[in-house]
Order: sequence, then structure tokens, then C-alpha cells
Amino acid sequence: MPIELKMPALSPTMEEGTLAKWMVKEGDVVKSGDLLAEIETDKATMEFEAVDEGVISKIMIAEGTDGVKVGTVIALITGEDEDAAAPASAAKAEAPVAKAEPPAPAAKEAAPAPKPAPAPVAQTGDRVKVSPLARRIADAKGVALSDVAGSGPGGRIVKADVEGAKPGAAKAQAPAVAASPAPSAPVASAASAPATAPSAPVGPNDAPYETIKLSNMRKTIAKRLTESKQTVPHFYLTLDCNLEKLLKLRGELNAGLESRGVKLSVNDLLIKALGVALEQVPDANVSFAGNNLLKFSRADISMAVAIPGGLITPVITDVGSKALSKIATEAKDLAGRARDGKLQPHEFQGGTASISNLGMFGIKQFDAVINPPQGMILAVGAGDKRPYVVDGALAIATVMTATGSFDHRAIDGAVGAQLMQAFQALIENPLAMVA
Repeated sequence: MPIELKMPALSPTMEEGTLAKWMVKEGDVVKSGDLLAEIETDKATMEFEAVDEGVISKIMIAEGTDGVKVGTVIALITGEDEDAAAPASAAKAEAPVAKAEPPAPAAKEAAPAPKPAPAPVAQTGDRVKVSPLARRIADAKGVALSDVAGSGPGGRIVKADVEGAKPGAAKAQAPAVAASPAPSAPVASAASAPATAPSAPVGPNDAPYETIKLSNMRKTIAKRLTESKQTVPHFYLTLDCNLEKLLKLRGELNAGLESRGVKLSVNDLLIKALGVALEQVPDANVSFAGNNLLKFSRADISMAVAIPGGLITPVITDVGSKALSKIATEAKDLAGRARDGKLQPHEFQGGTASISNLGMFGIKQFDAVINPPQGMILAVGAGDKRPYVVDGALAIATVMTATGSFDHRAIDGAVGAQLMQAFQALIENPLAMVA
């Protein structure tokens, strides 16, 4: 019996996906662990591997198909020498169609011009009962399946039937099929086609444009962030942070970590500071859940990573208790695999708060949209030289602006302000993060 390959649920929330690309074709032999297809979920494009061994006897869903429900049969696998039940049943289902043709109409009926006779089925091989392995052997040897007598059930051609067959017949028949005259109607329609290609479409302001199909990821981003702005009452708190001490500490730590191949980025320290601040202000490490408030005992920070076609938020767990070197190693690994589409679902789901850093683009300040069901997200801009009051005197310092977006259903203004103050204190006195 054939094995049904079904659209897998590649994440707990996945209900449907896009079969982005088939890595195999009908007749291919696959083994456990072989890559079968790439499936696009709402978060990433993920690989689908074979669990069973056999031959791909039928691909049910074409690549590029959107909205394939989880559990839908996408392909069939049979044993190499096994008569594929699905093709056999398909052949049986087709047989009555051939037999169901009505008798020729009586001469008294004034029928229109007779339809052209169908091309011989045997020459095309479309309806020949043959196992996938036998078909591949026949193609390789140049054997015409129409000249082979099948010894399998129902006259099916199997491996043994084609191994001793002589090649040449298939090639001899090919010109006869190719010599069939082409219908005149398509020629006429082709002749009447316009000589010039249609111009590109233009928008309401006459500007040319192209239509780009949304990926599942882009659809999900649009849906979730629209819901967030429509249903989550955002409020924003902004303050400036003096980065001078943090940059100095980063340089000293990197000098000590160089022998271990670890290099801390400013973002690694910002992630650590947010995690520690959430532990210091636990009332801000919460999530709104209808009639309940979820209060988390550890800080799992989702970091926004831009990838082709969208963004994804891999999660660094238990940030408050991890060493900076560990955070740096995990952040680099997660960001790299996020851009390559290699993250596992548990690595980008969850998180108790988020951080989004656009400082590398020179952005000074922005307001980020909360990623439900989280209660807050921190947006950080670029650190640049600005006039700043240091020890009561005006000076020049490297200053970064940070803005927290908070869900007012779960976090009050005073609690949000306490979190921002705790974050600022850790940035301006960074030794408290490593103590």
C-alpha cells in the first residue's frame, strides 16, 4: 500500500502553508532523512524530510501552491518493487470512463462534424499500467512500454518485464506521433495576436508598477501588527542613555574574550540590560490574557532580525541569568540561522518582551509595534555624539535614545517608567549587569 505524505504542522500554530518547492520528482527513490520539499510557513521557509523509504509514485500538490491545509496529502510513496496502490486505483477509476463511451449515434441523427480520434494511449504512456521503477528502467533503455506485456496484477508492467525488453521501439514510434497535423484554430489565433506586447500596468497616478504576491510571512506580519495596533492600547515612554561607560566596558570585555573567539556587540549588552531590568521590575514582565495577567519569572527576550521578505524574532531565553559571552554566542547563531531560514519553531516562538534595534541604519528614535501577546517592546536608535549634561556640566557624550512601547491593559504608566529607568541605570552603570 502507498504511504501518504501529508502537509506537516511545522509549528504549533500552523494551519496551512505554501508548498514552495519540490526537491524530488515522480519516480525518484528516497530514503529516510532525504529532503523532499521546502514549505513556507507564516514564519519561515522550512525543509520537509522523508521518514519512510520508497519511490515517489505521485505528487499530489504542485510546487508554488498556496493555502495547503495541514494534513492534506501532498504526495504518495511506494516500495521500489511494489505495485503502487494509488496509481492502480487511479487506473481502475479511469477504466470505466473508457468503457462508458456510448454506442455510435444512429445515422438518422444529424450530428456535427465528428471529433478527431484520440491519439493512441499506448504511445504516450499516460495510461499504461506500470510501476514507477519499471517506467524509469524503460526510459533509460529506450523501451516502448506499449510493446511490453505486463506480468503484474491486472497486466501491470513491473521491473522484470522491462529488464529483458529490447530498446528502439519507443524511438521508432515517436515520429508517428509528432507527424500528426496541428489543428488550424490555434494557428489562426496566433496569426491574429497583436504584434506588440501589452504595456506594463500603471497605477492611479500613471506610474508603472508590478504586482508582487505576498508571502505567508508578509501576510502574517500584516495581520498580526494590524491587530496589535487596533486592539492593543499602546503608550510610549522615551529617554536618553549615556553610552560612554557601556562602550568602555565592551572594549575591555572584548579584549578578554578575544582568545575565546567571542566578540560582544552593543546589541548584546542592550539585550542583557533589558533582561535584568525586567527582573528588577517584574510587574513589567507580563502579558495580557483576557481575564488574566501572566506574570513571568524569567526574561526571555525576542530580538527582531530583518530577513529577506520580512522579519523574525528569535528568542534568547533566561537572559538575566546568562553571561554576556553566552548571550553574544546565541544571538549570533540565532540571527545567522534566521537569515538562512533554518530556525526551528521553538526558537522563534514565545518570549516575554522584545527589542528592536535600528541604530545600525542611523535611526535616532522610533516607536515599535508590540508583538502580541507580549506586553512591551523596546526600540533603540543609534548612539551618536550629542551635547549632554555629565556631572552637572555640559559635555559631549555618546547618547542613545530608547523608546518603550507598552500594552496599557497589562502595564501602567508608572510601571513602564520604572522599567525604563532601570534600563537606563544599567546602560549608564553597566558593571551592575555583570556583577
